[in-house]
Amino acid sequence: MKIPSPFRLLHPAVLLLAGTLLAASLPAAEPARYNLQSPDGRIVVSLRLGDRVRYDVAVDGAAVLQDATLSLRIGETTLGLEPRVKAATPRSHDGTVTPPVRQKAATLRDRYNELRLDLEGAYALVFRAYDEGAAYRWETALPQPEVTVFAEEVALNFADNFTVFYPEEEGFFSHNERHFLPRALGDLAPKNLASIPAVVDAGGVKIALAESDVEDYPGLWLHGTGGPGLAGIFPSYPLKEELRGDRDFRVTEAADYLAVTKGTRTYPWRVLGIAHRDGDLVANPLVYLLAAPSRVADTSWIKPGKVAWEWWNASNLAGVDFRAGINTATYKAYIDFAAQSGLAYILLDEGWSKIGDLLSVVPEVNIDELVAYGKQKHVGIILWVVAKTLDDQLQPALDRFERWGIRGIKVDFMQRDDQRMINFYHRVCREAAQRHLLVDFHGAIRPVLLTRTWPNLITNEGVRGLEWCKVSALTNPEHDATLPFTRMFVGPMDYTPGAMRNATRTDFVHIFDQPMSQGTRCHQLALYVVFESPLQMLADSPTNYRREPEAMEFLGAVPTVWDETRVLDGRIADYVLVARRSGSEWYLGAITDWTPRDLTVDLSFLPAGTFRMDEYADGVNADRRADDFKRSSHPVTNASKLTIHLAPGGGWAARLRPE
Repeated sequence: MKIPSPFRLLHPAVLLLAGTLLAASLPAAEPARYNLQSPDGRIVVSLRLGDRVRYDVAVDGAAVLQDATLSLRIGETTLGLEPRVKAATPRSHDGTVTPPVRQKAATLRDRYNELRLDLEGAYALVFRAYDEGAAYRWETALPQPEVTVFAEEVALNFADNFTVFYPEEEGFFSHNERHFLPRALGDLAPKNLASIPAVVDAGGVKIALAESDVEDYPGLWLHGTGGPGLAGIFPSYPLKEELRGDRDFRVTEAADYLAVTKGTRTYPWRVLGIAHRDGDLVANPLVYLLAAPSRVADTSWIKPGKVAWEWWNASNLAGVDFRAGINTATYKAYIDFAAQSGLAYILLDEGWSKIGDLLSVVPEVNIDELVAYGKQKHVGIILWVVAKTLDDQLQPALDRFERWGIRGIKVDFMQRDDQRMINFYHRVCREAAQRHLLVDFHGAIRPVLLTRTWPNLITNEGVRGLEWCKVSALTNPEHDATLPFTRMFVGPMDYTPGAMRNATRTDFVHIFDQPMSQGTRCHQLALYVVFESPLQMLADSPTNYRREPEAMEFLGAVPTVWDETRVLDGRIADYVLVARRSGSEWYLGAITDWTPRDLTVDLSFLPAGTFRMDEYADGVNADRRADDFKRSSHPVTNASKLTIHLAPGGGWAARLRPE
């Protein structure tokens, strides 16, 4: 067939569309068919529009999704049923995105092929294929200024009964701090609810299920189908809410619809992150690339950095002449430690203000004095706040924080992502940006999807982090070795590493006011390279850090943002080895689960020249005493290959500087 002239200049990968653009003229019984390829040709999305929209996804010629379906019910109409194509428009794009706050890299390549299907009824369906995965979204241009969305169908039918790493939840009211446990798809029933991301092992190829660009709409959740598939489900719009205690703001009555929103808008992207090897998930930028661009015009004031944090270590200080606790003297001591260690901030967690009132500071704390003292030491202050209290006092509280000279807020206990709560996340980020305040959301995973749109949203929890070591054994090295391939796929995570009291699996006990971590000392050091968080906590006490000067040499120097990320090796839930560059320096980190391992570190990615490697390795007795480690220093080049040994629950970390 002769290619019509408008398509001659298109990227070759979308030329497959050329033979299908006449499909709309076929008899009604014959589905319109379209194919879309990733730029490298390894991912193919095949669409069929007959009685409904159906699509398949193949990777390297092997089917991973088959007969997946989608629809959107707005008012009395279901978009996607009996679709009629008015126009099919292919497009290719190859550009770069420069994040104001670097997470994985200083620049991200944004290369994809796109197919836009404009359909009768004033709506469109847009599919994209990247080398890193595929995504689709709905667009509407309805005549009504406001519409009600009653349902969205996201039916992901896989080609086989694959294994999925599944963050199962008990309900929509959740901190999203789950384990990602392997389950057979067929064992998951509709009652088995999960937050995102879920990662499917599709015969070796990994598929991370997520979303991006969520605004004025509820978040996507998943549930089983009793077969080889997963289906989307969404929290309904809240009609009535009730505050229980000072922080649990629960929905007590929900509507029979998802959202009331604009008739003309784009809807969130439904994302399939595709990795040909496990390590590709760690550096996959798809969620960030699909998010709406930054809405903060001037980002020069946004300063990533490390934070001294008092809550995890219960403000336990030794060798001081005052009673440690929630008081000005204690926070000044944390400022002193931060200044001495090169940390940018300290965090005042729960207790600095009166319950339910961010405008009433407890008498033991003098905020003005602390901010002034911090300015002398070049250390900023971040304040913890409860989401409901902040929402009640948003304007006056943020105005007060700006006058004080506060640098950021840590917002906690949202535990929801219905439409109203999603709008709260955007509102907080917008108002905070206007006052040059950083935002760290805890108590939910969904805000992490907004870090491109609101770069002052510098990190996000929604992860079972180190704080769980205060109350249980559920945060452990196996969990840590799963997170880079699962939770971290959607964005940075405030796991809060840095424990200096380290325990083996048999020695670990949870003590709320004297917490410890599971795994080795080097496991904790390596987390600062393996885990992404532009605002990275040092969770332990200044007293404990000062007793560990060799560890602090690394923790004081390690950056929180990166120019380049390379995953050298890894297997989900088992181990990972990551190299990250900041300027001319490289940092390497490796962690393992409870299985000891020997890994090869191939330094061929280094530029020419000699580097000085400062290396932190598990000690000979780290399997018996988890804080045993050895620091060494030696020259390396890009011809060097190292064999490193990781103890059970172990780790390895290194800093490389050009000589």
